[in-house]
Amino acid sequence: MDVYRTRLEARSQIEPRVHPVVWGADPSGPLSTEQVLAYDEHGYHTAEGVLSDTDITTCLSEVDSVTSHLGDDERVVRESTNGEVRSLFDAHRFSDAIAGICAREEIMGVAEQILGDEVYIHQSRVNLKPGFGGGPFYWHSDFETWHAEDGMPAPRALSVSLSLTPNYTTNGALMIVPGSHKHFVSCVGQTPDDYHQQSLTSYRPPVGTPDEDDVSTLAEEHGIDMITGSAGSALYFDSNCLHASAGNISPDPRNNLFVVFNARSNALQAPFAAARHRPEHLAHHAPA
Repeated sequence: MDVYRTRLEARSQIEPRVHPVVWGADPSGPLSTEQVLAYDEHGYHTAEGVLSDTDITTCLSEVDSVTSHLGDDERVVRESTNGEVRSLFDAHRFSDAIAGICAREEIMGVAEQILGDEVYIHQSRVNLKPGFGGGPFYWHSDFETWHAEDGMPAPRALSVSLSLTPNYTTNGALMIVPGSHKHFVSCVGQTPDDYHQQSLTSYRPPVGTPDEDDVSTLAEEHGIDMITGSAGSALYFDSNCLHASAGNISPDPRNNLFVVFNARSNALQAPFAAARHRPEHLAHHAPA
């Protein structure tokens, strides 16, 4: 029985999460006990100075090098308004340097501590929000998509967003509804075939987007946190958090390396609400 039913025919619903947030029985790891408890309560953790200036330069130069010759490759998502690069998927597969950064103890090790298992990269990408032109990402829960379209059984996954530029309140920083990760918000509408490309470029994707009333209900209960930080900072957040970011019409770019870790024991199955899996660059299967 699917306990996270979504892509429903009629009204959406807010259901209690039936799985834990922190899975690890062993509290040892990069985070302190207090930090793990705060992650469990709020759904996220932030840290400064996770990447060095050299790391940042390396990541941005790798993206420039890769995107300059990929053209219309589907792993490069471009802004619908001006054609600028919006996201580069498969970042850790394109770049050994980026793969090495993702594998560090202060990044992958945090995922293993919280998820209580060996992990693998479910997805990686670099998101670029250039000044005056970076588009928004509408309210959503990543797990809803990964469950419906990728076949991820449970929310035993987390994301790490590593800042390659400062994240200000003015340049489209991430917003999270703290505590929303302890609810599952279903969405209405059948998943169309080959829907993934449209969902990556739409301001408000027509499917996989929670009802405004549901977002309002949780925001009124828990509030909305704006996640800012200097270049090199990191945000670790649960796969089931409701989050979004506004467009960037400031002069300052907002660029982030984004990597998703899934527990090996939570390996992908058949999609729960789609006819077929999304492409491998969007949803990696656990390596043998």
